[in-house]
Amino acid sequence: MSGVDSFDLSILEYVQANIRKEWLDPIVIFITHLGKAGIAWIILILALLAFKKTRRAGIACAVALVLNVILCNFLIKPIVARPRPYDLYQHIICIVKPQWDYSFPSGHTAASFSVSSVLPFMKVKKRISIPAIALATLIALSRIYVCVHYPTDVICGAILGTIAGFTGFMLYTRVIEKKLPKKFMNRILNFSIKDLTEKKAV
Repeated sequence: MSGVDSFDLSILEYVQANIRKEWLDPIVIFITHLGKAGIAWIILILALLAFKKTRRAGIACAVALVLNVILCNFLIKPIVARPRPYDLYQHIICIVKPQWDYSFPSGHTAASFSVSSVLPFMKVKKRISIPAIALATLIALSRIYVCVHYPTDVICGAILGTIAGFTGFMLYTRVIEKKLPKKFMNRILNFSIKDLTEKKAV
């Protein structure tokens, strides 16, 4: 067993023996499910896109999330192909439904940080960005608690997600906003549901 594997396993064993509690399990399971298929972050992106003031941030977050999915789920996971901890160690008990894909890096964590890390770059108000970052952190920690990931999966997922977030921010501000026709961007950024309903009324 390598040093990294020994470090990972010792933390999972400690979590199982000392941190897991019957009353805490359902709370953590609820939190971890918020990251499933990026649902919480997709909802956040849709909410940002719905308002003109936050639409730029919504687009940047969407770019970051798509970039993260490509890097994490389609490239890194299949290449590294790290088995889940409960698949290798019988005494590691997973308290959620076993996952079908590989362990490294944590997709829930990467997706969470890819979106939440964009918000400070786009100067989204703290009342949105701080809770988003806090939720991303809780989702990341929950993946260790339920034992579907090794700690290093989560750490690297957070790093990968933050890199995807910064890259998404750069792609939006340096490429999408500046290279696409201004008329087209103005239509996207200034579109409102009110405009759509008025056109239907006419």
